[in-house]
Parts: sequence; structure tokens; C-alpha cells
Amino acid sequence: MSNVELWESGELGTTEAHAQVSTGSKQEVDDALGLQLISIRLQKQLVNDLKKIAEYHGVGYQPMIRDLLNRFARSEIKKIICQRLNEIESSEETVSESSTAPVKEFLEKMRA
Repeated sequence: MSNVELWESGELGTTEAHAQVSTGSKQEVDDALGLQLISIRLQKQLVNDLKKIAEYHGVGYQPMIRDLLNRFARSEIKKIICQRLNEIESSEETVSESSTAPVKEFLEKMRA
């Protein structure tokens, strides 16, 4: 059997005999993935509920919480950007309306 077949059959890679200890630190892994360790206090019931939800979906609860927070943050940033854009556009319309008359008169004089 070739090494490929041994790996695919599970004869290699499924026991400690074929495992190697990583030389990298947890910090290197976190840095490579762009992760930041934080400490946060949550209600015990909330943590239990999140763990149950994650288990139901077949995922780890910490990756699920990361996904949840990423989705929330992206959604809020989009909402803030849209709100700010609307404020800017509204402000520009006000400026445009107040300065249109003199500009219009100037352009008419230039064309004459």
C-alpha cells in the first residue's frame, strides 16, 4: 500500500504513534488566524444555551459565538454607514438647494 492509501484508510494519522507535537505556540496560531484572546463574563444560562445550540448544529460553541459576533458587527457597521451616507446626502441636498440660484444666475450670464 502507498502512503496515500495508508492515510486514506486511516492506518496512518489516527494514532498517537503518527502524531507530532506542534512546535508553534498558541500565540502564533492566534496571530495567523487574526484572533485576540478576551475575557468576558456571561450569564451561566446563556453559556449553557449557546452550548446546546452549537451542539444541535454540530459545531463548537466558541466558533459559533465568533460567527455570531462577526455577523452582528458587519450588520451594525453596514447600518451605521448607510445612516451616515443618508445624513451626508441630506446635507448635500440642503447645500445644493441654497447655492443653486446664484450659480444658475451666473451660468445664465456667462451664456448670454
